[in-house]
Amino acid sequence: MPHQLLTVTHHIARLTLHHPPANVLNLSVLKELEQLLTEVEHDNYVRAVIITGSGRFFCAGADLNELVRLTTIHGSLEFAERGQALFNRIERLNKPVLAAINGVCLGGGLELALACHIRLAAAGAVLGLPEVTLGLIPGFGGTQRLPRVVGASRAAEMILTGESVSADTAHHIGLVSYVVPDQDLMARAESLAARIAERGKTAVESALHAVRGGLDIPLAEGLAREAELFSRLCITPEAKDAVRAFLEKRQPKPVNEETVS
Repeated sequence: MPHQLLTVTHHIARLTLHHPPANVLNLSVLKELEQLLTEVEHDNYVRAVIITGSGRFFCAGADLNELVRLTTIHGSLEFAERGQALFNRIERLNKPVLAAINGVCLGGGLELALACHIRLAAAGAVLGLPEVTLGLIPGFGGTQRLPRVVGASRAAEMILTGESVSADTAHHIGLVSYVVPDQDLMARAESLAARIAERGKTAVESALHAVRGGLDIPLAEGLAREAELFSRLCITPEAKDAVRAFLEKRQPKPVNEETVS
Protein backbone atom coordinates (compact mmCIF):
# COMPACT_ATOMS: atom_id res chain seq x y z
CA MET A 1 0.00 0.00 0.00
CA PRO A 2 1.46 3.41 -0.93
CA HIS A 3 2.46 5.72 1.89
CA GLN A 4 1.51 8.81 -0.11
CA LEU A 5 -1.58 9.82 -2.03
CA LEU A 6 -1.27 12.11 -5.05
CA THR A 7 -4.13 13.96 -6.73
CA VAL A 8 -3.92 16.68 -9.37
CA THR A 9 -6.74 19.10 -10.23
CA HIS A 10 -6.86 22.70 -11.47
CA HIS A 11 -3.06 22.82 -11.89
CA ILE A 12 -2.50 21.95 -8.21
CA ALA A 13 -0.89 18.70 -7.03
CA ARG A 14 -1.93 17.54 -3.56
CA LEU A 15 0.48 15.12 -1.94
CA THR A 16 -0.88 13.53 1.24
CA LEU A 17 1.41 11.59 3.59
CA HIS A 18 -0.52 8.43 4.42
CA HIS A 19 1.46 6.15 6.69
CA PRO A 20 -0.81 5.55 9.71
CA PRO A 21 -0.87 6.21 12.50
CA ALA A 22 1.77 8.98 12.61
CA ASN A 23 2.96 9.32 8.98
CA VAL A 24 6.55 8.64 10.01
CA LEU A 25 9.42 8.77 7.53
CA ASN A 26 11.33 5.60 6.76
CA LEU A 27 13.41 4.59 3.75
CA SER A 28 10.37 3.26 1.91
CA VAL A 29 8.45 6.51 2.45
CA LEU A 30 11.44 8.60 1.34
CA LYS A 31 11.73 6.55 -1.86
CA GLU A 32 8.04 7.04 -2.63
CA LEU A 33 8.34 10.76 -2.00
CA GLU A 34 11.29 10.90 -4.39
CA GLN A 35 9.28 9.17 -7.11
CA LEU A 36 6.23 11.37 -6.64
CA LEU A 37 8.35 14.50 -6.61
CA THR A 38 9.86 13.48 -9.94
CA GLU A 39 6.36 12.89 -11.31
CA VAL A 40 5.15 16.32 -10.16
CA GLU A 41 8.35 18.02 -11.33
CA HIS A 42 7.91 16.77 -14.88
CA ASP A 43 4.14 17.30 -15.09
CA ASN A 44 3.77 20.57 -17.02
CA TYR A 45 0.10 20.78 -16.00
CA VAL A 46 1.09 21.21 -12.34
CA ARG A 47 1.70 24.82 -11.32
CA ALA A 48 1.75 24.45 -7.51
CA VAL A 49 2.10 21.67 -4.94
CA ILE A 50 0.48 21.17 -1.52
CA ILE A 51 1.95 18.66 0.96
CA THR A 52 -0.21 17.60 3.89
CA GLY A 53 -0.82 14.59 6.14
CA SER A 54 -3.68 12.24 6.80
CA GLY A 55 -5.39 11.87 10.17
CA ARG A 56 -4.16 13.81 13.22
CA PHE A 57 -0.55 13.92 12.04
CA PHE A 58 1.25 15.92 9.41
CA CYS A 59 4.34 13.85 10.11
CA ALA A 60 5.82 12.72 13.43
CA GLY A 61 9.35 12.47 12.05
CA ALA A 62 11.69 9.60 11.31
CA ASP A 63 10.62 6.03 11.99
CA LEU A 64 12.26 5.20 15.35
CA ASN A 65 12.17 1.48 14.57
CA GLU A 66 14.36 2.18 11.56
CA LEU A 67 16.66 4.50 13.54
CA VAL A 68 17.29 1.72 16.06
CA ARG A 69 18.56 -0.47 13.23
CA LEU A 70 21.17 2.11 12.21
CA THR A 71 24.25 0.65 13.89
CA THR A 72 27.08 2.12 11.80
CA ILE A 73 28.21 5.66 11.03
CA HIS A 74 28.06 4.85 7.31
CA GLY A 75 24.45 3.65 7.49
CA SER A 76 23.37 6.59 9.63
CA LEU A 77 25.11 9.07 7.32
CA GLU A 78 23.45 7.50 4.31
CA PHE A 79 20.01 7.84 5.92
CA ALA A 80 20.57 11.51 6.81
CA GLU A 81 21.92 12.35 3.37
CA ARG A 82 18.97 10.59 1.71
CA GLY A 83 16.52 12.78 3.63
CA GLN A 84 18.56 15.93 3.05
CA ALA A 85 18.78 15.29 -0.69
CA LEU A 86 15.01 14.85 -0.95
CA PHE A 87 14.23 17.99 1.05
CA ASN A 88 16.80 19.93 -0.99
CA ARG A 89 14.87 18.89 -4.10
CA ILE A 90 11.63 20.17 -2.60
CA GLU A 91 13.25 23.47 -1.66
CA ARG A 92 14.73 23.89 -5.15
CA LEU A 93 11.64 22.82 -7.07
CA ASN A 94 10.72 25.33 -9.76
CA LYS A 95 7.09 25.13 -8.62
CA PRO A 96 5.87 26.59 -5.32
CA VAL A 97 5.40 23.99 -2.58
CA LEU A 98 3.02 24.71 0.29
CA ALA A 99 2.99 22.74 3.54
CA ALA A 100 -0.54 22.42 4.95
CA ILE A 101 0.34 21.33 8.49
CA ASN A 102 -2.81 19.56 9.63
CA GLY A 103 -1.62 18.27 13.01
CA VAL A 104 1.47 17.00 14.83
CA CYS A 105 4.58 18.12 12.96
CA LEU A 106 7.76 16.92 14.67
CA GLY A 107 11.35 16.09 13.80
CA GLY A 108 11.63 15.11 10.16
CA GLY A 109 8.06 16.30 9.67
CA LEU A 110 9.02 19.86 10.59
CA GLU A 111 12.17 19.51 8.50
CA LEU A 112 9.94 18.56 5.56
CA ALA A 113 7.72 21.59 6.19
CA LEU A 114 10.80 23.85 6.44
CA ALA A 115 11.85 22.73 2.96
CA CYS A 116 8.52 23.97 1.57
CA HIS A 117 8.25 27.54 0.34
CA ILE A 118 5.12 28.50 2.31
CA ARG A 119 3.71 26.96 5.50
CA LEU A 120 0.15 27.05 6.83
CA ALA A 121 -0.96 25.36 10.05
CA ALA A 122 -4.23 24.15 11.50
CA ALA A 123 -5.11 25.75 14.82
CA GLY A 124 -4.49 22.51 16.72
CA ALA A 125 -1.08 21.74 15.20
CA VAL A 126 2.11 21.45 17.25
CA LEU A 127 5.57 21.85 15.76
CA GLY A 128 8.99 20.95 17.09
CA LEU A 129 12.38 19.32 16.72
CA PRO A 130 12.56 16.91 19.69
CA GLU A 131 15.63 14.96 18.55
CA VAL A 132 17.78 16.13 21.50
CA THR A 133 15.43 14.28 23.88
CA LEU A 134 16.51 11.07 22.11
CA GLY A 135 20.20 11.90 22.30
CA LEU A 136 20.22 13.05 18.67
CA ILE A 137 20.07 16.24 16.62
CA PRO A 138 17.92 16.97 13.54
CA GLY A 139 19.47 15.24 10.54
CA PHE A 140 17.29 16.26 7.59
CA GLY A 141 18.23 19.96 7.56
CA GLY A 142 16.53 21.26 10.71
CA THR A 143 19.64 22.81 12.28
CA GLN A 144 20.21 24.81 9.10
CA ARG A 145 16.74 25.78 7.88
CA LEU A 146 15.07 26.62 11.20
CA PRO A 147 17.58 29.40 12.10
CA ARG A 148 17.12 30.87 8.62
CA VAL A 149 13.36 31.04 9.20
CA VAL A 150 12.97 32.08 12.86
CA GLY A 151 16.43 33.40 13.74
CA ALA A 152 19.35 31.77 15.50
CA SER A 153 18.24 32.41 19.10
CA ARG A 154 14.70 31.03 18.78
CA ALA A 155 15.92 28.10 16.69
CA ALA A 156 18.58 27.25 19.27
CA GLU A 157 15.94 27.29 22.02
CA MET A 158 13.66 24.92 20.11
CA ILE A 159 16.49 22.57 19.10
CA LEU A 160 18.33 22.53 22.44
CA THR A 161 15.23 21.99 24.60
CA GLY A 162 13.43 19.75 22.13
CA GLU A 163 10.19 21.43 23.17
CA SER A 164 7.31 21.91 20.74
CA VAL A 165 5.42 25.11 20.02
CA SER A 166 1.75 25.67 19.29
CA ALA A 167 0.49 26.81 15.91
CA ASP A 168 -0.10 30.30 17.31
CA THR A 169 3.46 30.54 18.62
CA ALA A 170 4.75 29.22 15.29
CA HIS A 171 2.88 32.04 13.58
CA HIS A 172 4.21 34.62 16.04
CA ILE A 173 7.84 33.64 15.36
CA GLY A 174 7.36 33.43 11.59
CA LEU A 175 7.55 29.66 11.30
CA VAL A 176 4.15 29.54 9.58
CA SER A 177 2.39 32.22 7.54
CA TYR A 178 -1.19 31.40 8.56
CA VAL A 179 -3.07 29.62 11.32
CA VAL A 180 -6.60 28.62 10.34
CA PRO A 181 -9.35 26.43 11.84
CA ASP A 182 -8.64 22.74 11.26
CA GLN A 183 -11.58 22.29 8.91
CA ASP A 184 -10.52 25.26 6.75
CA LEU A 185 -6.86 24.34 6.31
CA MET A 186 -6.99 22.68 2.90
CA ALA A 187 -9.42 25.24 1.48
CA ARG A 188 -7.05 28.03 2.55
CA ALA A 189 -4.01 26.23 1.14
CA GLU A 190 -5.81 25.51 -2.14
CA SER A 191 -6.97 29.12 -2.42
CA LEU A 192 -3.41 30.38 -1.95
CA ALA A 193 -2.00 27.79 -4.37
CA ALA A 194 -4.65 28.73 -6.95
CA ARG A 195 -3.75 32.42 -6.73
CA ILE A 196 -0.10 31.57 -7.34
CA ALA A 197 -0.99 29.18 -10.18
CA GLU A 198 -2.78 32.06 -11.96
CA ARG A 199 0.45 34.07 -12.13
CA GLY A 200 2.88 33.88 -15.01
CA LYS A 201 4.74 30.57 -14.92
CA THR A 202 8.12 32.05 -15.86
CA ALA A 203 7.77 34.87 -13.35
CA VAL A 204 6.92 32.45 -10.53
CA GLU A 205 9.85 30.19 -11.39
CA SER A 206 12.21 33.17 -11.51
CA ALA A 207 10.94 34.52 -8.20
CA LEU A 208 11.46 31.15 -6.51
CA HIS A 209 14.95 30.92 -7.96
CA ALA A 210 15.83 34.38 -6.70
CA VAL A 211 14.36 33.97 -3.21
CA ARG A 212 15.55 30.46 -2.38
CA GLY A 213 18.94 30.75 -4.08
CA GLY A 214 19.62 34.11 -2.50
CA LEU A 215 19.55 32.68 1.01
CA ASP A 216 22.81 30.82 0.46
CA ILE A 217 24.92 33.52 -1.19
CA PRO A 218 26.18 37.00 -0.20
CA LEU A 219 23.76 39.90 -0.69
CA ALA A 220 25.75 41.34 -3.59
CA GLU A 221 25.52 38.06 -5.51
CA GLY A 222 21.82 37.75 -4.72
CA LEU A 223 21.18 41.27 -6.02
CA ALA A 224 23.08 40.49 -9.22
CA ARG A 225 21.01 37.34 -9.69
CA GLU A 226 17.79 39.28 -9.09
CA ALA A 227 18.76 41.94 -11.66
CA GLU A 228 19.60 39.29 -14.24
CA LEU A 229 16.30 37.45 -13.76
CA PHE A 230 14.37 40.74 -13.79
CA SER A 231 15.98 41.83 -17.05
CA ARG A 232 15.14 38.52 -18.74
CA LEU A 233 11.50 38.78 -17.69
CA CYS A 234 11.19 42.39 -18.81
CA ILE A 235 11.41 41.43 -22.48
CA THR A 236 8.94 38.53 -22.39
CA PRO A 237 5.58 38.97 -24.19
CA GLU A 238 3.79 37.92 -21.00
CA ALA A 239 5.34 40.73 -18.96
CA LYS A 240 4.90 43.29 -21.73
CA ASP A 241 1.18 42.56 -21.98
CA ALA A 242 0.69 42.54 -18.20
CA VAL A 243 2.30 45.97 -17.84
CA ARG A 244 0.31 47.40 -20.77
CA ALA A 245 -2.88 45.92 -19.32
CA PHE A 246 -2.25 47.66 -16.02
CA LEU A 247 -1.64 51.00 -17.74
CA GLU A 248 -4.70 50.55 -19.94
CA LYS A 249 -6.86 49.44 -16.99
CA ARG A 250 -7.76 46.10 -18.57
CA GLN A 251 -7.20 42.45 -17.78
CA PRO A 252 -4.05 40.92 -19.27
CA LYS A 253 -4.48 38.35 -21.99
CA PRO A 254 -4.90 34.80 -20.65
CA VAL A 255 -1.69 32.83 -20.45
CA ASN A 256 -1.81 30.53 -23.42
CA GLU A 257 -2.44 26.89 -22.65
CA GLU A 258 0.93 25.78 -23.97
CA THR A 259 2.56 27.80 -21.21
CA VAL A 260 0.17 26.59 -18.53
CA SER A 261 -0.03 22.90 -19.30
